[in-house]
Parts: sequence; structure tokens; C-alpha cells
Amino acid sequence: MGFTDDVIREKLHSPVALIRQVSEYIINSGGKRLRPALVILSAGAFGYSGKYHHNLAAIVEFIHTATLLHDDVVDASELRRNRATANAIFGNAASVLVGDFLYSRAFQMMVEIDNMRIMQILADATNIIAEGEVLQLLNCRNSNISEKNYLEIIRYKTAKLFEAATRLGAVISNVNSEEEEAIAVYGMRIGTAFQLIDDLLDYSGNCDHTGKNLGDDLTEGKATLPLIYAMETGSSEQSAVIRNAIENGGEKNFYEILQIIQLTGALDYTKRQAEIESEIASKAISFLSNSEHKKHLLQLAIFSVTRNY
Repeated sequence: MGFTDDVIREKLHSPVALIRQVSEYIINSGGKRLRPALVILSAGAFGYSGKYHHNLAAIVEFIHTATLLHDDVVDASELRRNRATANAIFGNAASVLVGDFLYSRAFQMMVEIDNMRIMQILADATNIIAEGEVLQLLNCRNSNISEKNYLEIIRYKTAKLFEAATRLGAVISNVNSEEEEAIAVYGMRIGTAFQLIDDLLDYSGNCDHTGKNLGDDLTEGKATLPLIYAMETGSSEQSAVIRNAIENGGEKNFYEILQIIQLTGALDYTKRQAEIESEIASKAISFLSNSEHKKHLLQLAIFSVTRNY
């Protein structure tokens, strides 16, 4: 990722000091760089030897970072990756505007590559991510959301950029449509697994590892899969406790809800659904020739469900 980091630093430059400060703060805050890594690994798995993969990886990271800046404002988050969020330090207005800068810088970089197919993939992905954000907002404090609808939201909001990242590697490698679709399935599925494990860690993680407060999703009124499953399988009394917490705020009942989640096996269920997604992802790239890049893609599929942060 060294060359990609060089591109990121170069393209972050702006004569406006606040833009540099906020951008560098969040870019350098210890993210996993999974999405840009998927661009590099996908291209490498197809034998790509050109010069655009690092630029595309940086573009994907800029889009992801912009979504984080906007997300933290919408959610009024104060902690991410064990550090204060950018909005907590610089304010909401600065975070939103610098997020806009990163989106527009990403599109400037796309134009430089001069490939309409790449523009289409990233424009569509950015639009779908925004739709996912709005769907999540509309379902805030909604205790009646189904598992199917929840999965649709996370495939829009989170997994779509994973899918786009892997698809980009295929497109610049000029592979056929079947191979492009297969690697896109891989990206979508590990992105879904990744989000499901995030959901699980919100009720079982170590704050020092996850970098955020336990129970943040419940505080924000988000009915994630552990809650949805617990409501569906628990007793009417248990379900009522969770519904009330989602609809009215559940900070005071957090440990009672945590016990209900554990008693109903909701965490095990969520983990299994993530494992299924990871297994589908791995099978989707079985056609790839053996290489270090394929090995790392398979390792990422495993990491997406075994991580504790």
C-alpha cells in the first residue's frame, strides 16, 4: 500500500489549511485500508501490470473517508478508532464540507484516468451508498425492520464500495464479464460479512479493540441484525424491551438487552450469517489462478469474520 499512500498524500494537498488538517486527521487515524487493498489485490489477481491501480485505490479510500465524515455528523458520533471523531474536534460544518472536498477530489482523479466504465462504476457506487445512508436514516428508531430489509441497507451502505473496489481491479485488467461479475460478488459478500461482524462487535467487542463505545448502535436507534433476531426469537416480554429501546433510546436498558441478545443466541446467529457471506465470497473467486494476490483475497474473506476490531 506504500504507493497508494503516496498518492493519497499527494492528492490531499489543498491550499486551504483546514481541508488539509481534517483530511489528514481522518486518513491517518488507523483505518484498515481494506477497500483500497481490494482494488490492488483484484487487479493483481488478474495479472494487471499497468499504472492506474494505486490511483483507483486512493479514489476508493477518499470516497470511503468522505462517507465516514458525513456518517459521524449524522450519527453525532464522538469516537472512532479510539480517537475523537473529526466532527468532535473540528465541528460538524468543517466535517461535512471536507467530506464534500474528498468526494469532488475523487471525481477529479477519475477524470484523469479517462475511462468511462470506471466513472460509471464509481458514480453508481457513490449514489447507491447515499441511498443506503438515507434508508438507514429512514429506519432509525424503526423496530419493525425485517432481516431482509436490513441486509438491503447494509449492501447499499457498506458492501457496495467493497464490490466497486473489486470490480475496478477487473475492469482495468480487461477481463471478461463473467470474471468481473464473479469478483464483484466476492466484494459484495465480504463487505456484507464485514458489516455483520461490526454489528456483532457492537454488543460483544472490546472498546480498546473496536475503537468505539459498546452499544453505540442502540444509542443511535439502529436495529441491527442481533436486535432483529433477538426480537424475532425472544419472548414477547424480551421483544418489547428491545422495541422500546430502539424507539425511545435504550442506554439505561443496555445490559438487560445485552443479556437478551445472549440468551436468544443472536450473536451466534449473526456470526453464522457473516460466515455464510464469507464462504460465498471465497467460492466466487475459485476460478482465479493460484497466486499471492488470490491467497490474500481468501485471507481477507476469513479476516472479515474472525476479526475483533
